[in-house]
Amino acid sequence: MQLNFQNKKALVRVDFNVPLDKQYQITDDTRMRAAVPTIQEILKQGGSVILMSHLGRPIEKPNPDGSINKAKFTLRHLTAHLSELLGKNIQFAEDCVGESAQKMAAELRVGEILLLENTRFHEEEEKGNHEFAKKLASLGDLYVNDAFGTAHRAHASTTTVAHFFDKNHKCFGYLMDAELANAKRVLEQPARPLLAIVGGAKVSDKILLLERLMNLADKIIVGGGMAYTFMKAQGGHIGNSLCEDDRLELANELIIKAKEKGVEFLLPEDSIVADGYSNEANFTTADSKAVPDAWMALDIGEKACSAFREAILSSKTILWNGPMGVFEMSNFANGTNTVAHAIADATSAGAFSLIGGGDSVAALQQSGLTDRVSYVSTGGGAMLEFLEGKVLPGVAAILE
Repeated sequence: MQLNFQNKKALVRVDFNVPLDKQYQITDDTRMRAAVPTIQEILKQGGSVILMSHLGRPIEKPNPDGSINKAKFTLRHLTAHLSELLGKNIQFAEDCVGESAQKMAAELRVGEILLLENTRFHEEEEKGNHEFAKKLASLGDLYVNDAFGTAHRAHASTTTVAHFFDKNHKCFGYLMDAELANAKRVLEQPARPLLAIVGGAKVSDKILLLERLMNLADKIIVGGGMAYTFMKAQGGHIGNSLCEDDRLELANELIIKAKEKGVEFLLPEDSIVADGYSNEANFTTADSKAVPDAWMALDIGEKACSAFREAILSSKTILWNGPMGVFEMSNFANGTNTVAHAIADATSAGAFSLIGGGDSVAALQQSGLTDRVSYVSTGGGAMLEFLEGKVLPGVAAILE
């Protein structure tokens, strides 16, 4: 944060897209806490802060009459908790643009904080609309993007707005800086061996990541539902396990590519299989290439856990993106928990570990190991795209 914020109004894009329960209480404030250091630094320097964020997808999930469900998606739900986190009163604008927002921003004094209403109440936000972004930009003297979780979206408040500030009036916040620095540590200067652990349901979701990792990693572990597309591609019998039949050829190509490049490619030797997709289903252990008819693999087995743990403990840099099974169900959480604990142990022994967002973060939190890894990303989709080698619009707009 190389700007001088003294007597300046900083327009700060944060990612306050936090989960709420039916009573609109925050169930996970990780993203809010992640923004606190940037906000505090601006206030410490003698500036004031105008916060903007989205929450959910209000236009995609309207009221029955088609109107925007403002009662559900208003950022007003967050003001009390934000006030607790910062130890300061939070002013709230009923809209993010318009006369009221303009007036409250203009009257904001040094040390004060204004939270604007959900940017996605306006369809112009997701379209990256120039005029809408111009209205947002007019509220502040400086622009700070600290919303890594939305950096892969070319929206008005994340990307277009930055075009109204020259390079001396815009910057990344502390969270954005940390996210980019930690990802680059894996991509550009990893201590070796570098291990990538890729899980989740579909190969198609992780094709670009796997292809890029072929040129970066020394070892790749594939787990979760996507592993069974590889099993079937190799002639295995996978019962009712998840499989993308249109990706079988690609799966074989990736295995061949790994061999050609000398990348160790680990698939689960055995699996925990069940006769239904339920925690109450009957389950047993089976060879991953010999799953009984009408049964499905929902976790990795003990042999796979042992092999994966050994691979993790022998690595110096570890990237984890995606669970090993249906960890939300206690009977099928062992594989993911084993990986999480192994990563924590490897980190304690000196390895650098990056947990790349999404379900991996949830699994890590479930295991109570968040503080035992090197870095936990707040941006699932953004981190995935950055690791794939894509240019993130929200990042590019600050650097230009």
